Amino acid sequence: MRIMLAPMEGVIDHDMRSVLTQLGGYDRCVTEFIRINNQLLPDKVYLNFAQELNQGGRTPNGVPVYIQLLGNNPKYMALNAQRLEKLKPMGIDLNFGCPSKTVNKGNAGSALLREPNRIGHIVAAVRDSVDSSIPVTAKVRLGFSNHDLLEDVIGNIVEAGATEICIHARTREDRYKPPAYWSAVKKIASSSPIPIIINGEIWTIDDVRRARDESGCTDIMLGRGALSRPDLAASIKANEESTNYQLKTWIETRQIMTDYLYKTENKHPNFVGNRAKHWLVFLQRQFPEALELFHRIKRMRDAKDVFEAIESEPTPM
Repeated sequence: MRIMLAPMEGVIDHDMRSVLTQLGGYDRCVTEFIRINNQLLPDKVYLNFAQELNQGGRTPNGVPVYIQLLGNNPKYMALNAQRLEKLKPMGIDLNFGCPSKTVNKGNAGSALLREPNRIGHIVAAVRDSVDSSIPVTAKVRLGFSNHDLLEDVIGNIVEAGATEICIHARTREDRYKPPAYWSAVKKIASSSPIPIIINGEIWTIDDVRRARDESGCTDIMLGRGALSRPDLAASIKANEESTNYQLKTWIETRQIMTDYLYKTENKHPNFVGNRAKHWLVFLQRQFPEALELFHRIKRMRDAKDVFEAIESEPTPM
């Protein structure tokens, strides 16, 4: 089983990928999407989204990072993929799953799930524009408002020459509401000539088992579950290999978060407060202490105040 780290916009940046992959278990990461309009982007845009391109396209501990592109124009998606190729990415991923209203109004992301042929043209254009040694993958949802076109979408992507497909097992209209409909993927996974990766609502080792059984997929992608339990991937791999693994305690997890915040505090004035609150929302799912800490800092903006609140938190007995 392979485990991929999902491309969560505004959350899974270079530093977060470094933190999470350092804990182990991941086989691949995907960057936040890079929006492609009718223009050729300069190299600095790609390097900003994927600083790993400066170190062989891998995280500091060696996990490959694929660069995700989002757009609806085959010509410019291909031209930008060619430019990206010169930076030697480990792979290129194409986003057909983003449910953002802003993205969808521009007829990109999951809005394209209503146009299977167009998706095929985009994938083919990118695939044909770069060397065959560079993997070209795609991320989709079950559909826009229903599953009716899923087989056509997947068929077009396969025919266009994609290497793999990740399916978030919800529609665009489902957004992130539970449940994820893993079983809706099984027919496709069982007949696909390329690997299908399952994504959505995977928070625990038990969820992994059920997601794989119901979808028929071998490989998984973790998104929000990776933030709620930073060492989730490592624990999944240990369970798969029947080796002992001690999950991180709240104190250890809090320290992981604190180290990350110190490392990234100079990004912008409100970064520490915003990111700490956002991460604590996810950590609440596994650690009740995270809820208490969230309430202590929720009105704080100054990084110094946030750090003081975290570091003065009582240590559980």
